[in-house]
Amino acid sequence: MKLNKEVVMDYQAYPERIIQFGEGNFLRAFVDWMVHEMNEKADFNTSAVLVQPIDKGMVDMINEQDGLYTLVLKGLKNGMATKETQLIQSVSRGLNPYADFAGYLKLAENPNMRFIVSNTTEAGIAFSADDKVDMTPPKTYPGKLTVLLYHRFKTFNGDKNKGFIILPCELIDRNGDNLKKCVFQYVDLWNLGADFRAWLEESNVFCNTLVDRIVPGYPRDEAKEIEAQVGYEDKIIVEGEPFHLWVIEGPAWIENEIPAKKADLNVLFVNDMTPYRTRKVRILNGAHTVLAPVAILSGIDYVREGVEHPIVGKFLSQTLNQEIIPTLDLPKEELVAFADSVNERFGNPFIKHALMSISLNAVSKYKARVLTSLTTYFDRQGKLPKKLTFALAALIAFYRGKNGDKTIELNDEAEILSLFSNLWAGYDNKSITSEKLVESFLKDQSIWAQDLTAIPGLVSKVTSHLDNILADGMLTSVTNMVSAKESVK
Repeated sequence: MKLNKEVVMDYQAYPERIIQFGEGNFLRAFVDWMVHEMNEKADFNTSAVLVQPIDKGMVDMINEQDGLYTLVLKGLKNGMATKETQLIQSVSRGLNPYADFAGYLKLAENPNMRFIVSNTTEAGIAFSADDKVDMTPPKTYPGKLTVLLYHRFKTFNGDKNKGFIILPCELIDRNGDNLKKCVFQYVDLWNLGADFRAWLEESNVFCNTLVDRIVPGYPRDEAKEIEAQVGYEDKIIVEGEPFHLWVIEGPAWIENEIPAKKADLNVLFVNDMTPYRTRKVRILNGAHTVLAPVAILSGIDYVREGVEHPIVGKFLSQTLNQEIIPTLDLPKEELVAFADSVNERFGNPFIKHALMSISLNAVSKYKARVLTSLTTYFDRQGKLPKKLTFALAALIAFYRGKNGDKTIELNDEAEILSLFSNLWAGYDNKSITSEKLVESFLKDQSIWAQDLTAIPGLVSKVTSHLDNILADGMLTSVTNMVSAKESVK
């Protein structure tokens, strides 16, 4: 039996109030799940139309199931393994603007529409001068959005009450600001006029947001088992973790329109999301980046194995609590609670998160996620952090591309791989020392946008760690690191 509204006894249709650009796993397991929860618990009375942002996508499968799909949330809650299955009923339909551009514009004519949500990948929020106002549709997401907003403006003759709350979920900093900038570039490029520009400013809110939930996606290995459990065939099952966080930066009145609190959702409405983004990047993403090379060179393949390892897990915990949290400015209790939740999420027994996938572009990740913790610690404490500098040495060792007799398939920009290939070849043929190798890497301003050798003692400290790793191996070195740190008061 295939899933559709005919087989759902308590099927309920809700008014379409959300235009959602993106029909993929993340938004369906995150935003659409939240809408479902608010419908159930807070009388939100809302459904979303999922707009396919590129020519190829999933809207046909979504429409075959009348927008219905199964969400499976699996993970740890207070240390206990949990699994919850829900039938999500907050999606009304999918729409492909490449096949039905008239239907796409008609969305703007619906007076009930109030929200625009998107997740078009990090590259989705971009401007292209090649987009034209008469394209059906423009290629870029901001181009499509501008055309839709302009049609809305014309349909309602600039009615100031017909604007949108716009909530981009793309994983870029200041996503709302960047999206708004692109829209206004199209307003200028296409000469859409001062009145439209004023309506955009006065009647629409482009919110910056931060989203956080691990969504592995379609559970291919368990799909048949899930279908047997729920009693129907579902081609678009999606799997996620229980943890969720949505930080929305915007005017305080937005909270009155999104009843997340009443539905007991972890949605924060703030006037500045910067501390929360910093917290996530430095603790969650930073922990991933610190963990990956240390764990991989210790013979560990997955995140969960790393956090549960008696030595590597302790190294990560100490790094977070002793060297990263002290560099952040939110209340310590809140930071510790967030770090504990991260540790629990990393230990999710239902998710196999490969450390090698985290190691993709690891140098730029260290710069974006970890370096500020290192430099802030140095500025505040007057000394270098032992574990963050050890993690930097581990990163350098990782880019040797060897783990004992095994070759590591490094994945990074060609310039980074070439740099390390040359540096390690020089070390292996004894034309440079380990100190010179470290110095050359830390001096490279094309990587760091600064000369890190200017930080007193950094080259010496990282070199010492690297020499230990090369002499004793990673696991012995990290064991000594954990023990040495514990003995210091």
